[in-house]
Amino acid sequence: MSKIKQLFQDSAARFHQPRTLAVVALLIALNITLDALNIRLQLTPQLRIGFGFLTSAMAGMLFGPAVAMTAGAASDFLGWVVNNGGGAYFPGFTLTAILAGMIWGLALYRQPLRWYRVLAAKLSINILLNIFLNSFWLYLYYGQNFQLATLPLRIGKNLVLLPVEVLLTLFVGRVVLRVEQQSIYSRGRQ
Repeated sequence: MSKIKQLFQDSAARFHQPRTLAVVALLIALNITLDALNIRLQLTPQLRIGFGFLTSAMAGMLFGPAVAMTAGAASDFLGWVVNNGGGAYFPGFTLTAILAGMIWGLALYRQPLRWYRVLAAKLSINILLNIFLNSFWLYLYYGQNFQLATLPLRIGKNLVLLPVEVLLTLFVGRVVLRVEQQSIYSRGRQ
C-alpha cells in the first residue's frame, strides 16, 4: 500500500475519535474567530499576516490530510456563514482550503516537525494555491473586473511573507506538539 494512501486511511480513521472531533472543532472555531475579529499581524500598510493558515497546519500536523481537508472545508464555509460581508458564496475558495489542508497533512502528519517540511508545504500552498488558484477563482468570481495587474503584487506578498509564516508555523507547531505530549502522558498513554 502506498504511503500516501496509508496516510489518508490513518487520518480518516481519526474521525471516530471524540478527541479528534473536539480539537478540530476548536481549530475551526479559532479560525473563524480570528477572521471575524480581523486579528492579523500588520507588518506594513500593504503586508499583513492572517493566522488562519496556522489552524489548517495544526489540523494537518495532528490529524492528517483527511481530517485537515474536512476542517478546511468546514472553516471556509462556516466562516462565510458567520463573517459574510454580503458577498455570494464561492466554492472555489473552499476547494483552496481543502487542498491546503491536504498539503499540510501530507507534509506534517506523523513526521518530525522540521523547517524544510514546513517550508515545502507553505511554499507549495503560497505558489500553487494562494497565487495561482486563488487568482483564477478571483477572475471567475469578478470576471473582467479582476485585474491581472494584481498578480505581481500577490506573488511579491506571498514570497515576502513566506519566511515569517514558516517561523510562525514552526513556533506554534512546537508548542502544540508539547501540549499534546503532556496531554498524552497525563492520561497515562504512550
